[in-house]
Amino acid sequence: MALVLHTYKGNKNADKALIAAEYVGVKIDVPSDFQMGVTNKTPEFLKMNPLGKVPVLETPEGSVFESNAIARYVSRLNGENSLNGSSLIECAHVEQWSDFSTLEIYGNILKWFGPRMGFMAYSAPGEEAAISALKRGLDALNTHLTSNTYLVGHSITLADIITVCNLNLGFATVMTKSFTSAFPHVERYFWTVINQPNFKKVVGDVKQTEAVPPIASKKAAQPAKPKEVPKKKAAPAAEAPKVVEEEEEAPKPKAKNPLDLLPPSPMVLDEWKRLYSNTKSNFREVAIKGFWDMYDPEGYSLWFCDYKYNDENMVSFVTLNKVGGFLQRMDLARKYAFGKMLICGSEAPFKVKGLWLFRGPEIPKFIMDEVYDMELYEWTKVDISDEAQKERVSQMIEDAEPFEGEALLDAKCFK
Repeated sequence: MALVLHTYKGNKNADKALIAAEYVGVKIDVPSDFQMGVTNKTPEFLKMNPLGKVPVLETPEGSVFESNAIARYVSRLNGENSLNGSSLIECAHVEQWSDFSTLEIYGNILKWFGPRMGFMAYSAPGEEAAISALKRGLDALNTHLTSNTYLVGHSITLADIITVCNLNLGFATVMTKSFTSAFPHVERYFWTVINQPNFKKVVGDVKQTEAVPPIASKKAAQPAKPKEVPKKKAAPAAEAPKVVEEEEEAPKPKAKNPLDLLPPSPMVLDEWKRLYSNTKSNFREVAIKGFWDMYDPEGYSLWFCDYKYNDENMVSFVTLNKVGGFLQRMDLARKYAFGKMLICGSEAPFKVKGLWLFRGPEIPKFIMDEVYDMELYEWTKVDISDEAQKERVSQMIEDAEPFEGEALLDAKCFK
């Protein structure tokens, strides 16, 4: 069976695997009859990716989804090659820049571009924050490229393939010349790499956008009113017919979150968050004691989480960004949760451990459904009758160091 990449035409995330295939000499078929919104909702497709997202690579051993994972798989298909670095440290740097460009560059381009196209709700402060974060990412990339032609070593690696495909979305949609001119080494790098023969075979000729798209209109266009036809004069005795306008359907009330229907709890989450934030000294005596005084085991539950793939956490800032991204995606739970995430270890691989307080007796279903990172962690409900577990909770809340014999690289709070 040949490799089959399921995606729609023009998907820049799919280009990562197709370009990698050109470099390693692997053939990938891309079905021409794929229809977004149709093909990816079929039972056959959902067996390959239950979320129905693209791209998905079909292989003889099974399917692979997530564009970076697909590109990594393809890059290793033909044995030894230079795409993944020639040493352990180069391999780590390839992973580092691949993750950096996906989180810090592509993620913020999408937050800028998506709302303007109507794919997400637009907010001026949100756009400003995305552009500011994107500039920080591009500035870091620009600094590295000041003295480097490529991201790792002296030839193109998978890091360049993934980064340039991520940049391509920005250059094609929102990053005008006036914007990118502040990052001259990024410009030089992008145009050098995107015009390499193996890139051009996949992406063709690339042009930079001349303008940022206008904000998508919130209101759908109204159908044109039909021209009025002059009415014939009705007979005096006849009553003119009344025109009854079709009433607009009343907006449906927003469904309540099931957690809002739970019996009232004596623990008020906002009060705990204020106590946590405002306690500057004697943290054990004030905040930790206050937490256990407030805690309601009937209305809330405590959970430990441990990252399943700590052996991948070889680069400190990539690990920190990974946890930061998780906390951003947890924003939908802010009304119902409090969390602490500890990144432990003085050297790689770093360990990620967390503590979460959730409204209700279980982890809320809407969080499990909406935040894909949840499945990357092992979740264990805290037994507060166990004094050792209770003490572990207290230590995690107060950022105790060392924690379980290890230094803290960082501690992040969700509140």
